[in-house]
Amino acid sequence: MFHVGGARSALYNWAVARQSGGTFVLRIEDTDAARNKPEWIDGIINALAAIGVHGEDAAFEGPYFQSHNADRHREAGLQLFAAGKAYYCDCTREQLKERTGSDHLGYDGFCRGRGLAFEEGRALRFRTPDEGETVVVDLIRGEPAFPNSAIEDFVIARGDGSPVFLIANVVDDLDEGITQVIRGEEHLSNTPKQQLLWEALGAKPPVWAHLPVIVNEKRQKLSKRRDKVALEDYLAEGFLPEAMVNYLMLLGWGPGGDREIMPYEELEQLFRIEDVNTAPAFFDVKKLTAFNGDYIRALSPEQFANACAPWLVAPYAPWAPEAFDKDLFEVAAPLAQTRLALLSEITSYVDFLFLDQPVEDEASWNKAMKVGAGDIVSDARAELATVADWKADDLKAVLLAVGEKHGLKLGKAQAPIRVAVTGRTIGLPLFESMELLGRDRVLARLDAAAKKLAAAQA
Repeated sequence: MFHVGGARSALYNWAVARQSGGTFVLRIEDTDAARNKPEWIDGIINALAAIGVHGEDAAFEGPYFQSHNADRHREAGLQLFAAGKAYYCDCTREQLKERTGSDHLGYDGFCRGRGLAFEEGRALRFRTPDEGETVVVDLIRGEPAFPNSAIEDFVIARGDGSPVFLIANVVDDLDEGITQVIRGEEHLSNTPKQQLLWEALGAKPPVWAHLPVIVNEKRQKLSKRRDKVALEDYLAEGFLPEAMVNYLMLLGWGPGGDREIMPYEELEQLFRIEDVNTAPAFFDVKKLTAFNGDYIRALSPEQFANACAPWLVAPYAPWAPEAFDKDLFEVAAPLAQTRLALLSEITSYVDFLFLDQPVEDEASWNKAMKVGAGDIVSDARAELATVADWKADDLKAVLLAVGEKHGLKLGKAQAPIRVAVTGRTIGLPLFESMELLGRDRVLARLDAAAKKLAAAQA
């Protein structure tokens, strides 16, 4: 699944590429067979497309597949070996521990001067400089320096000759003409090693930018094992792609001023990678949900109805397909649009219109149907049966009068009627709902509620 952190990184890369007239390169790093499935690759491509990063734009290039470049990865390793910048090593972890007395110390360079040739089981290690430091030019973090003496001679090819990610990543970047690498800060520790590889292969390293980590409300790094992190999950829950894009762009960066809700095109013009913060970015689901509500309310009625479509059919819709009335929904939709924070909530707002009986929500029933509710339902039913013009305003007048009779304000008087008619304590405006549902169905539901209340009291 496509991590929201990856989506944030993609959007920042996309903005920089489009601002500079450059190219956003999508590479699928698929050399780990256990983590490589076609449906996952499709998921990445589709998720990117959902947030506006796709091949129909001239700034998009790819996807490339790392596995297709395996021969070049091996060639690069052999090139480094031939130049004396890498050497073969047959040390085992046990031997290293025996020499150093620790499970945690890095490789001690034992095989540097042994002149070993390739043989099955021997890893190829990069020879790091003994002195000096590797300075990383980072657009966000300045120029952090890493002492070369603290960087072990790291493996670039396994004992079977297959290249590891570090060199594969560098070779692919070289072949694809990458000039800027914008990625999460967890990769910063790899950067000096990759930069040494760039230089050893005779190339100028790219400009780096390492984005702040994204954390949850406990300020723990957002983790797929603990948190909801997949972009697809948020979209399936009813977050609009536009709202997700707006919110993700603000995770570590801001456009300045008090305004936060703005279209991507405007955010892209204002975005500067140099202005991204180094502090962890809090993924605030409540704030994202508020953003989403604002975006929902900004839709035209037609756009809103179309956006709701996935939640009006199975498996989300509890009604039979033939019970759905498109025209009726289009009348009800504007009433719901001002209330939704998530598109998926539309189902529970309109289900009473398309079900034979309202849903049975025990909590709502117990909350509304307290002592005296039976009398209110019976009186309301009697008065509603005489209403000549079945319109919201006339229905409201009836409930006002019933409430006065029982010494109740409208809010209290309408509570049992709402649950009897819609099944829930929260929903669309009651009187408009009753108008849409129609006289016969409303009266039938009030009869059913009165019967249930009477049975409970018997």
